[in-house]
Amino acid sequence: MLNTGSLKLLSQPAVGATLLTAAYLFVPFASVAQGQQVFPNPRVVTPINRQATAPIPIDTKYLLGGGDLVRVNVFEVPEYGGEYQIPPGGAINLPLVGSVTVQGLTTEQAADIITEKYRRYLKRPQISVNLLSPRPINVLVAGEVTRPGAYTLNLQGGAGQNPGVQYPTVLAALTIAQGVTLAADVTQVTLRRKTSGSTEQVVNLNLKQLIETGSSSQDITLRDGDVIVVPTATNFNVAEARNLFSANFAASQTAPRTVAVIGQVYRPGSYLVTAGSTEAQTGGATGGASGSGLPTVTRAIQLAGGITSDADVTTIKLRRPTRTGGEQSIDLNLLELLRNGDVNQDVIVQDGDTIVIPKATTVNPALATELATTTLSPDKIQVGVVGEVKRPGSVDIKPNSSLNQAILAAGGFNDARARSASVQLIRLNPNGSVTKRDIKIDFNQGINEQTNPILRNNDVVLVGRSGLASTSDSVGLISGPLGTFLGLIRLVIGF
Repeated sequence: MLNTGSLKLLSQPAVGATLLTAAYLFVPFASVAQGQQVFPNPRVVTPINRQATAPIPIDTKYLLGGGDLVRVNVFEVPEYGGEYQIPPGGAINLPLVGSVTVQGLTTEQAADIITEKYRRYLKRPQISVNLLSPRPINVLVAGEVTRPGAYTLNLQGGAGQNPGVQYPTVLAALTIAQGVTLAADVTQVTLRRKTSGSTEQVVNLNLKQLIETGSSSQDITLRDGDVIVVPTATNFNVAEARNLFSANFAASQTAPRTVAVIGQVYRPGSYLVTAGSTEAQTGGATGGASGSGLPTVTRAIQLAGGITSDADVTTIKLRRPTRTGGEQSIDLNLLELLRNGDVNQDVIVQDGDTIVIPKATTVNPALATELATTTLSPDKIQVGVVGEVKRPGSVDIKPNSSLNQAILAAGGFNDARARSASVQLIRLNPNGSVTKRDIKIDFNQGINEQTNPILRNNDVVLVGRSGLASTSDSVGLISGPLGTFLGLIRLVIGF
């Protein structure tokens, strides 16, 4: 009992409000076993149409709806009770009172309404409503997931009032939507839930905490009608993307993904990349590295035949489409991967990515030689060395090999006949044009664009004949047929 002094104290507005707030904060929440989860710091946004000044826990009370199996107990009059499957409209038919709508109510609220209905027929009705078998849960998953859309999730474990019943969680919904994409911001996942009336609660979830600390407080159990939205990351972090790829709620690691590789590679095009193998999509040919490994940028480059000698591996760009219709642009420096082992530069690709490998403004011979020994370059390229060499024909050489190396691979000049002062380099350009230029030969020079350029795949080196060889061939060509002709004439006329 409160004394008079206490009543006077409570009558003061400021003091009374303070005490009532404190009393509210210490009201115990419902048991988790009954499906009433409480999250100490879920970063809750206040509900629509409410002016709360403090964060509130998300409402996890179960609201009845079509498909639920309930039992209505009318104490002392058991024949009025029974089991009822709530129809889509949400109203059940009860003895004496007829149709009662329980859609969107908790079991306690439904029991109160039914009690009021029976007051017309019973003096002191005591009625309870128990949930025997909950309906499947329908949720909507939107944003950066592989397959956005509406999904139906079933409950697991026991049924009804059995505390062992397991409601599906946020992670279960993300998994059934085939996982979050690598463009997702998993620190700002939102869950929207309608509560009684016209209000809606929104809670922000940080699934990164789940990955890093195993905190299950972020994996909220779902209720019918929940909406989960996974936003697009505004800033791409390559290290976090790699961690996200290995999470159990991420998109499948083994699912094939189509990636376009354009720019300075030997076979630009679209390729199918998987975690276990790589398969060229153009023509069905297999290229690059196949076998085990992650579906990364370097694997896609290998499928595209490897980089050319003109590639700038320090300014590679990855363009990634997002679910919002925009595009993420990710800058990569694969030289950091090759020299310093920075695996974060080798980003894991996802379906729809485009890898752009630009052309270097200047060719660095030392860097070109270094790149030729890495897996970014093909094992070999093929050039033609024809004319006055000892072994004319097609020659396999290492990527970024020079003109001098190709001539030597063909056995060197045919000393008696070759014009060794210069050769012709014939090149088919990516735009379809053909260029031909004379190059002075100096085997004492290192790689340089003037006298010893780096060759590309399918280049042709034409070694011409010396002046003496050309004259000798011309005389032989004339004297051979002409001598035969004169001999025939002599035979005919009797000379």
